[in-house]
Amino acid sequence: MPNSRAVPTLRRRRLGEALRMYRRNAGMSLERASEAMGWDDSKLSRIENAKARMPPQYIGKLLKLYDVTDPEVVSALIDLARDAGKQGWWRAYGDVVPLAYKDYLTLESDSESTHIYAPGLIPGLLQTGAYAREIIPAIDMSRTPEEAIALTEVRKMRQAILTRPDKPMKLWAVIHEAALHQRFVSYPSLMREQLRHLLDMAELPTITIQIMPLSATPHPGMMGLFHVVRFPQPWPTVAYLENIRGGDFVEGIDDVKLFETAFERIVAAALSVDDSWETIKYLLERNAT
Repeated sequence: MPNSRAVPTLRRRRLGEALRMYRRNAGMSLERASEAMGWDDSKLSRIENAKARMPPQYIGKLLKLYDVTDPEVVSALIDLARDAGKQGWWRAYGDVVPLAYKDYLTLESDSESTHIYAPGLIPGLLQTGAYAREIIPAIDMSRTPEEAIALTEVRKMRQAILTRPDKPMKLWAVIHEAALHQRFVSYPSLMREQLRHLLDMAELPTITIQIMPLSATPHPGMMGLFHVVRFPQPWPTVAYLENIRGGDFVEGIDDVKLFETAFERIVAAALSVDDSWETIKYLLERNAT
């Protein structure tokens, strides 16, 4: 098989950043580490900068050189090196899926839990197909009808992460009550279906749904929609902000901690899980009349 230049995928970038961090923590230069591995300096530099592949079989030796012996860390980096070049199922949708969204889907597929605050709409992971078909073209105004349909398919397919047989992702979503009062003139029963879906999803042991009431006191979520995405060790938590132009990542430890604290305060300001259930149920019953 001919050699090809490695694509700097998100997984490859995260692997390179981790290896650079452990090397620097060990107080080792690129030159010294490369010499110990029997590599030229440029190879390790390219690996750390996600421009070259890291063969999984060398991870253990390199980490031992950096005095990293925690089996969970070693195993996690071996798995990441093995999966670094893999393309997700969303690759089939080409450029319809923006690069930042592809990166987020990669993060989401590798995550163990996600916390979401949604002030104006139902989070994508909890949307019905009908809801997504109405919401996507309304928000992403530059999309053609065909692209909007493709993005609706992507949104539904990514929801499989919530029910995957092997360690389904845990989801904690706080949704503002205003989102539950949305109306769709062309599809009057749409919100009934969406509310019923929320109740069904809330039955899963890995999903927690809270409602932020209209009467809530001021809280950090008033600034907008965000996700806090957590991963198994040793990967750090990442925050993701959504806006009308797309999404932005927040990865600094202190900055991410700010969003984690914000979510804690949002949870405290929201209705309890039981009261949230009753609110959704009440609105569903009211929509049935």
